[in-house]
Amino acid sequence: MKFNFQNKISIAVLLMVLQVSFAQKKEENIGSEVVNVVKPYTPAISDAFKVQETPVLDDEGNAKKETIKYSIFSFPVASTFTPSKGKAEGVDKTKQEHLYNNYATLGFGNYRTLNAELFVNQELDNNDYVGGMFRHLSSQGGITGVELDDRFYDSSINLTYGANYNDMSWNLDLGYKNQIYNWYGLPENFGASLNPADRSDLIFAIDPQHTYNTISFGGKIDFNEGFLNEASMKFNRFTDALGSAENRFYVKPSLQFDVMDESIKTDITVDYVGGSFENNYLKTNTEPLKYGYTNLGIAPSFVMQKEDWTLNIGAKVFYSLDNENSTNKLYVYPNFNASYKVVGDLMIFYAGAEGNLEQNSYMDFANENLFLSPTLDIRPTDQQYDVFAGLKGKIVNNVSYNIRGSYINERNKALYRSNDYNENVSNEDYAYGNSFQVVYDDMKTVSFSGDLKANFSDDVTFGISGTFSSYTNDVQQEAWNLPTIKLNSNIDFNITPKWFAGAAVFYVGERKDIQSNTAFVTNSSPITLDSYFDVNAHLGYKYNSQLTGFVRANNITNNGYQKWLNYPVQSFQIVVGANYKFDF
Repeated sequence: MKFNFQNKISIAVLLMVLQVSFAQKKEENIGSEVVNVVKPYTPAISDAFKVQETPVLDDEGNAKKETIKYSIFSFPVASTFTPSKGKAEGVDKTKQEHLYNNYATLGFGNYRTLNAELFVNQELDNNDYVGGMFRHLSSQGGITGVELDDRFYDSSINLTYGANYNDMSWNLDLGYKNQIYNWYGLPENFGASLNPADRSDLIFAIDPQHTYNTISFGGKIDFNEGFLNEASMKFNRFTDALGSAENRFYVKPSLQFDVMDESIKTDITVDYVGGSFENNYLKTNTEPLKYGYTNLGIAPSFVMQKEDWTLNIGAKVFYSLDNENSTNKLYVYPNFNASYKVVGDLMIFYAGAEGNLEQNSYMDFANENLFLSPTLDIRPTDQQYDVFAGLKGKIVNNVSYNIRGSYINERNKALYRSNDYNENVSNEDYAYGNSFQVVYDDMKTVSFSGDLKANFSDDVTFGISGTFSSYTNDVQQEAWNLPTIKLNSNIDFNITPKWFAGAAVFYVGERKDIQSNTAFVTNSSPITLDSYFDVNAHLGYKYNSQLTGFVRANNITNNGYQKWLNYPVQSFQIVVGANYKFDF
């Protein structure tokens, strides 16, 4: 068997060798040949394995986690390290100036002028406080060319009591004011028809002094929450030395409601005025002149804001009762204004239309013109609409401007006009052409105004403003005593930490008035009052935080201009005084 197995192996090896030799010989006889592939290559992409967004976790084979409990073996280690303490860097602080609760001012000047003020304020506890204010300004006269007494005294005292809480604040006020003035403005040619002796006797017989007295009581309350925002109330009793008397009472609450995500503000007004004068100017009737009006008003409005737009939409409705004539009227006014930020806070365009029923009173007229005769016609002014538009904004951060144009239509616009007179008749002391009356007219006014305010630094502030107006009257010849141009400018600056100064300039353009001496003529032509500049300045020195001295100069140009017809003002005036601040 061994022989046969070896033989078989030998034979197999021999056959393999022969086979290889034969194959090599056949390969040597293979010729070259070109093979053309007809079918184009078409690649194919096999399916890729995609990973699922939320993988499936097969945790069947995961072993349950064992809870491991461990502890820290701690022992104290002695340490001799002591950290050094840090020191804060020092900051230079400016000492805050103490604010005093009270002050007193006293000044003296030429024309024997006396100016005195005293203000006191004392906190009673954390909420309540009480305060008082006394003011006095007087002059002994001496205006060049004036033949009648031109002295005046103006004194007032006001007391207040109030409280401030987290949710509300309120105060009550009580005041008294006494004013003594003289009707010193006689016409330029007064008594020209009389001989010097008779004229002198006539002027000597005139007693031009008249007195106003005002008693006032009022209060105000403000709420931080609730539908009642605030409410104010005031009562004035105004009388003069010739039997005239007037009562004025008003209450004005302001409410706020939320309706459909909008806040609606509503102002309510109850305004009453009533009074009487002993007789009319010509003394043709013996019955007192009585007047009385009660104005009831409501003014709802709401504000809409969207991006750069702000809209205030509302209206005013008044019901006016003429208590003396038993006639009532209903008035409806627009109350709309809108603003648009053209260039952020640098330029804001605004426009609107507003109207109002203005309650006129003897007290308000007398505070504006102190030389009225106590024989006035009192009635409210119907300002039907005031349509306006303008631009306001900032040139730079510390310089702001406002330019405005308006068109106003008013009925029963009150104007001051000189009273006619007859020097040959025995008159009241105010009836020699030295007093004014109030006349009414339906007027349209077109006006353009602008103002510029600049705070150049903490030490220098400057401002300038002006108004240009044009009037159209229906009845009166002119818009009596209303100027077409009014300009004013002021500057205040700190020279050093101790010294400060300032100046103010006023310019009032020409005005028109009219007056007749009925002893000779019944109709006169309008009189033009010259325009005037009034330049004022002040200089002060802070001796310390409590005491400050000052010098004030008024009408520096020494111009005895006429503010009202036949009423020249005091020329150059200077007052020297001091202000002292203190605490109790």
